[in-house]
Order: sequence, then structure tokens, then C-alpha cells
Amino acid sequence: MALPKDPFMLLSYINTQLRDNFSSLSELAKSLGEDEEQIRTTLAGAGFIYDEGLNRFVTKE
Repeated sequence: MALPKDPFMLLSYINTQLRDNFSSLSELAKSLGEDEEQIRTTLAGAGFIYDEGLNRFVTKE
């Protein structure tokens, strides 16, 4: 499955996967064969950062 191109759809997909199936962004990216930094960059451009403690993307403060 290709990741959604829309950053808000991507956010929803990634956070759902992190909540339900993966203990880290690295594990998720590796399983999808995707570049973790590209995911971070795309979501940062929409105003979100990865919070390792919460294991999800949250709004930049």
C-alpha cells in the first residue's frame, strides 16, 4: 500500500498504525519500506512532530 500523499490523511494513517500495531515510528517505517525521515519531514511541513514518549505525531508547540 502506498502512503497517503495528503499530510492530514498521512497523519491519521500513521498515528492509527502506531497506536494499533507498532511500538515506534522506526518499526513502522521499516515494515512499510518507507523512509522514516521523509515521513517526519512531510508531517513537520503540516505542523506535526513525532513524540517518542506518546508514540504518535502531535501538533508542534
